[in-house]
Amino acid sequence: MNLHTPFDAPLAFIDVAAQRRRLGQRIDDAIARVLTHCQFILGPEVAQFEQELAAFCGARYAVGVASGTDALMLVLMAKGIGPGDAVFCPAFTFCATAEVVALVGATPVFVDIDTDSFTIDPQSLERAIATAKSLGLKPKAVLPVDLFGLPADYDALAAVAEGLFIIGDAAQSFGATYKGRSVGTLAAATATSFFPSKPLSCYGDGGAVLTDDALLAEKLRSLRVHGQGVDKYNAARLGLASRLDTVQAAILIEKLGIFREEIAIRDRIARRYHEDLAALVVAPTAAGDRTSVWAQYTIRLEAGDRDAVAAELKAKGIPTGIYYPKPLHQQEAYRHFPVGGGGLAVSERVAAEVLSLPMHAYLDERTQDRIVAAVRRALDG
Repeated sequence: MNLHTPFDAPLAFIDVAAQRRRLGQRIDDAIARVLTHCQFILGPEVAQFEQELAAFCGARYAVGVASGTDALMLVLMAKGIGPGDAVFCPAFTFCATAEVVALVGATPVFVDIDTDSFTIDPQSLERAIATAKSLGLKPKAVLPVDLFGLPADYDALAAVAEGLFIIGDAAQSFGATYKGRSVGTLAAATATSFFPSKPLSCYGDGGAVLTDDALLAEKLRSLRVHGQGVDKYNAARLGLASRLDTVQAAILIEKLGIFREEIAIRDRIARRYHEDLAALVVAPTAAGDRTSVWAQYTIRLEAGDRDAVAAELKAKGIPTGIYYPKPLHQQEAYRHFPVGGGGLAVSERVAAEVLSLPMHAYLDERTQDRIVAAVRRALDG
């Protein structure tokens, strides 16, 4: 925060402008290069970014697409998942995870989450697979969501989901690690998003799929351009118009160059939050075998306390967020889809408790102290 900014000035929840100021001319020059060569569709920056993104996490291939939602759907399409197939999704996530399953004609089956990590509970997954079979559905894939920046327990899920295709939904976790392995290499395919609020973001919509599977990468490159075969006038399969924009790729190249530093800063901010708040609220932590990129810093409070804290912070110019106020199985568009055996008690409980505080790599200590003090005052009051 600018030292000349009044201490009670309204804050940004995610300060995209601060990063913009830091990168400044580098972003302007990157965009100018695209405007000079005018290759706006799959220009050279797209291939360059794909190579650098794959190298960043250690995946063999990265395929840039138009959004994180498309990244998920294109993988489902590439794997031929459709009517009669069951795909297992957490109920506590944004609707895009289940949306793509329904859009390809398959059935999302909702799974509960682990209380501490907010990611899929392997035991609930096991029950959900049994539920799907009892309904005559064919279990095909699991879509773990790495929520708030923390990877799911991929090894535990793989042990339960033997024979099922695992698609990592890493829209919030790219840059994190699990047992020393990077997100992007933990599943057969990993989808990520570059929406402006994500830790690695562009200035609009964008996404990518990471994989070590050469055939899958080839299919994805076809599917993102209307399913083209040897040329665009010979469609080999049904596809979409879902290419990563060249201007966005140019921006992402510059942002990827500072991403590791930003991850380290986010972690330092999260640790500081934890030191100040852990005695007052249920504070998030990264398990010993996982790191987080802290896409959100999400605390848990009693429902009444949450509303009071959110209102107090709002009055002080401090924004908060609730991710997510209603689990998917309670939303109108998804109420008719199956729920795994044993129900979704954890998802329902945490939806009434979660509150996300401002989190980004440009959150200075003075501003963070202001946020923590406001939380304390609200709870004392």
